[in-house]
Amino acid sequence: MGFYESADSGATVLPVSYTEWEERAKEKLAAGPFGYVNGAAGAGDTMKANVDAFKQYRIRPRICRDISKRSLDISLFGSKYPVPFLFAPIGVNSIVHADAEVAPAKSAASLGIPYILSNVSTTPMEKVAEAMGDAPRWFQLYPPVNQDLTKSFLNRAEKAGFSAIVVTIDSTLLGWRETDLRNSFLPFLTGEGMGNYFTDPVFLSMLDEPPEQNLQAACKKALSEGNNTGFSWKDLEFIKKETKLPVLLKGLTHPDDALLAVEHGADGIIVSNHGGRQLDGAIATLEALPSVCEAVEHKVPVLMDSGIRRGADIIKALALGASAVLVGRPYIYGLAVAGETGVKAVMENLIAETELQMAICGRKSISEIDKSLVVKV
Repeated sequence: MGFYESADSGATVLPVSYTEWEERAKEKLAAGPFGYVNGAAGAGDTMKANVDAFKQYRIRPRICRDISKRSLDISLFGSKYPVPFLFAPIGVNSIVHADAEVAPAKSAASLGIPYILSNVSTTPMEKVAEAMGDAPRWFQLYPPVNQDLTKSFLNRAEKAGFSAIVVTIDSTLLGWRETDLRNSFLPFLTGEGMGNYFTDPVFLSMLDEPPEQNLQAACKKALSEGNNTGFSWKDLEFIKKETKLPVLLKGLTHPDDALLAVEHGADGIIVSNHGGRQLDGAIATLEALPSVCEAVEHKVPVLMDSGIRRGADIIKALALGASAVLVGRPYIYGLAVAGETGVKAVMENLIAETELQMAICGRKSISEIDKSLVVKV
């Protein structure tokens, strides 16, 4: 069985809830690809904690407020966006749909929502940029060991019209993912997710043979560059010096690390535990969010991902201090079920649900959402 099946939805009624999208994706995908997207580290306790953390807060709405005119607009780094969430960077989209990263990129462009392209995309960044036109897009960087390769990725991203760099630092080693081990599934070893490496002149110059002649060696070299276990704060400073774009640091949950990130030049922070895919038994991102926001004292935007499933989750995260959130697994399930159409449906539903949640809370704009909106139970 292949990675994916035909995703032509035809007249089929698309799912609405997250659970339905997940179930349909499981029906459509082979065990390896579904397990890769759906799985987590170890016993899955961190992924469960991410979701359960939202249940520890309850929304306390206000009434008799004029909510006839509403706006979900936010501003980040001088740009205005229509909703308080972005597409999270997710690699190897080709394992769930033939259109790979182009499908969610086009969906993002049509909605005006920033799309964060994964460093390990199967489609090279230039092709994604071409598909998006002038629509907003950020580039995720798994910082390579080779600094010349780092510079090349940054330069390409700038030239391709990406407007921010998301440096992800919580996966310099892959977590213990039992589902992938059971399925013997690591798509990178077959060339999936290598689009940016295999089109990079610096990376190609590092190989003894081109990828088409020795695919395994090229894949292993790319993986060794991504497993940058020596990455430190001085390397973040190096990245800052090499790009004119805002640099966000993704993958921290400790307030002391947030302070260090700002001290070493980060323009933004993304509180994240990689969707529970890296460290089993870790703190949930929503649990970590308030202390991180308190530590940085609004000096830089603080975004959050991991566990976002519904509009209520988005409202709660914003109330606890997030400037915006990142949405991951929901749109990938939409991609698996119905390609670009599925991704857009997932995000349109999330937009509608978030606006309704905000309005019924008695708020008419994102700026009116604060910690008084939620209570911990």
